[in-house]
Amino acid sequence: MIVTAITPSPRKEGRFDVLVDGRSFAVVSLDIVERLDLGVGAVLSPEKERALLEEAEALATYDRALNLLAVQARSSRDLRRRLLQKGEPGPHVEKAIERLTAVGLLDDAQFARQLARSKAVGQGASKRRVQQEMFKRGVARDVADDAITEVFEEEQVDEAENAESAARKKLRTLGGLDDETRRRRLYGFLARRGYGPDAIRTTLEKVLRESLDGEAAP
Repeated sequence: MIVTAITPSPRKEGRFDVLVDGRSFAVVSLDIVERLDLGVGAVLSPEKERALLEEAEALATYDRALNLLAVQARSSRDLRRRLLQKGEPGPHVEKAIERLTAVGLLDDAQFARQLARSKAVGQGASKRRVQQEMFKRGVARDVADDAITEVFEEEQVDEAENAESAARKKLRTLGGLDDETRRRRLYGFLARRGYGPDAIRTTLEKVLRESLDGEAAP
């Protein structure tokens, strides 16, 4: 088997098609070309053929991991799960995760901080809700707890204020409903954000009282 051409891949930037005996044989990166000492006219021994195919398969898994991360940030555990679900070989998945971690494209601590900030500051979620979201996305408990503590302290997040702010915004969308329905809708809304019964009752009393006082004002 002889390498007859190495050309830039028309489908993947930074990748190269290796043609063997005039036919497409593998898609590789430049470092693979250099590492395996590939060149036009090179003869592929059975050992080098196997090595080339193995490198190409591992690269395909890595590229799929990059594509998943381009769609949305993920924890390493979630990325591993998704790749395995898509049929990628376990050893290649582990290699891809190690490589992504080494270059800083996969960082569970950073991912956890971003998620905590988005949920707590952007959506008014409680610590409990943020923690649930992290567990669902594969963040380890210690990493999740550290991120939540850090973000809540840095952003000076007050859960009571968060709950009240979220409830006020939601209340503005419930105009025209009777008092009982509004209370029930608000209760469910805050419960889904992870607030406990006591915190919800306190919030509803304050927010609904403010609403009534505002309606009564001339």
